[in-house]
Order: sequence, then structure tokens, then C-alpha cells
Amino acid sequence: MSETVASRAGIPVGISACLMGEQVRYNGGHKRSRYCLEVLAERFAFEPFCPELEAGLGVPREPIRLVGAPGEEPRVVGTVDATLDVTEGLEEVSRAFIEAHRHLRGFILMKGSPSCGLERVKVYGENGMPSHSDAGAFVRALKRHFPTLPLEEEARMNDAVLRENFITRVYALDDWKRQVEAHPSYHELLQFHSRQKYLLMAHHVEAYRELGRYLAESSGLPLEEAMAHYLQRFMTALARPATRKTHTNALMHVFGYLKEALDAETRQDLLAAIEEYRQGHVHLAVPIRLLSHYLKRHGSEYIRRQTYLDPHPYELGLRNAI
Repeated sequence: MSETVASRAGIPVGISACLMGEQVRYNGGHKRSRYCLEVLAERFAFEPFCPELEAGLGVPREPIRLVGAPGEEPRVVGTVDATLDVTEGLEEVSRAFIEAHRHLRGFILMKGSPSCGLERVKVYGENGMPSHSDAGAFVRALKRHFPTLPLEEEARMNDAVLRENFITRVYALDDWKRQVEAHPSYHELLQFHSRQKYLLMAHHVEAYRELGRYLAESSGLPLEEAMAHYLQRFMTALARPATRKTHTNALMHVFGYLKEALDAETRQDLLAAIEEYRQGHVHLAVPIRLLSHYLKRHGSEYIRRQTYLDPHPYELGLRNAI
């Protein structure tokens, strides 16, 4: 494991409190997540939050829902007592949470919640029937005030690709905050881009090219402006899950740093592993481990430092399933 990954421990990540087993749901129950508590808790320092509880709604409480017309910001009201309107209360506690938690590297959310649902939360019309869907009130505030923060619903992390994508983004943002944000300079910005290049390529090759050009031309811009633009585009690009095709492209570029140093038989073995991955016969971990093995012996410092080879702890086994 690379030094950058090995040194990452206790990464601060927000989480809906009910997923931690806290009995804060409207019915006094919880939605304890075994994966979060038994696997991710070894790597993440979870900071639980329930916006509904913080907004003054008790336990148990009347359920709430989103109400509004398409194109409008929905309000959050009681399902029985329509005069119970907690829209402003949720906005206030959400804003306070965000101001106090800008150190977070991600947030794991409760599916379908009118406050914490990431997407596809039902919005009801005046006739009492669902008319469309939106994000929960707390999530909309997160997106407005912290647009680069990786967000994911716990239920969606049952999908191996979405799970790996979210955790990759958490570790990438952690790298940014520890290196670039903590020591802002054009040097650190360029170093970040340098080690993230092939990870970026695997997710969004157009953004890979665009950000390379941007950095080549941005030396005259104020540093704060350049950093903000880069981070926004970088995190947006990483939010697009990589595919076997885009991973194969990145793998071939990494292989290019080895082909002159290896004998013909070894080269063919590596190419065969990449092709087996492309065809769906093996998981991504197979060509990655082979490439990493030979890069340790023959690769330059530049290519060995690529986060693409080791974007998150190997022990999580994320690339054994994609």
C-alpha cells in the first residue's frame, strides 16, 4: 500500500444517525447499517446527524413529507397535520451543521428520507398524490453549500460499482484537504493533479484533458480561484463511475510505463490480464495487482505514485467486486 493510503485513518465522514443504530426515526426505530458499522467504521470516523431531531421534532413524531409543484422548492410538512411546517427549521439546522462540518470528506445518507434522501424522494402535490421526486431537504442544503462533498445513500452501496465510486471520492477529497487545502500553493495543486491523473482518466477522459490544459494556463489566476475551479471539476468528474472500457484505457496507459522494461512473455501476461478484465472474465483487482507488482520493480517514481493503483485501502476489497 502506498504511503498516502497507509497514512489515512479515521477519515471524517458524516452519516445519517439512524444508520448508526441510533433510535431517531419517526417511529422510534433505527436503520442500523452493518456495512458502515462493521467495515467502514474501521477506516472512517463517522459523525452522525439527524436533521429532523435537531430541528426539534421529537421521537416518536409525526412523519413528514415533501410537498410542492414541479420546478418549485418543496416544503417539508406533516403527513397528517399540514400546518406542521419544518422547512425553515430544517434549513437552519442544516446550515449550522454545514458551517461546523466543512472538514467532512463525505456523507452517507438514508434512502427515501424527506430530509436525508439523496434522490427519488417523493414530492406530493396539493391533491395529496406524488407528482415528482427530489432530494431531501438536508441533502439540498448540502449540495448548495458543499457541492464537492461526496454523497451516497447507504442502500445504493449494495451496488459494488457505486460503493467503490463513493469510497474513491472520499479518499480523493481527503487527499485534497490534507495536501492542497492545508498547504495551498500552485506546487501542491500541480502535485495533486500529477498523482491523480490516471484515476481521473479512468472516470472522465475529457476532464483529464481539460484540467491538464487548465493548469497549464492558470498560473496567472488567483490561487483561490484556480483551486476552487479545479476541485469542482475534479470531484464532478470522479462522481461519474468508471466503466470496464474507461478502466481498460487507464490500465493500458499505465502499462505503457512498463513495456520497455519487461520481456515479451511478461508483457503478454499483463496484456492478457487487462484483456480478460475488459471482457468481464476477471475483476479489476487482477490486472491492478499484476501492474503494481512490476511497477514496484521497474516503474518510475511518477507512475508508482499514481493513486489509481491504490485509491483506497486494499483490505476493503472494493476492486475484487468490479
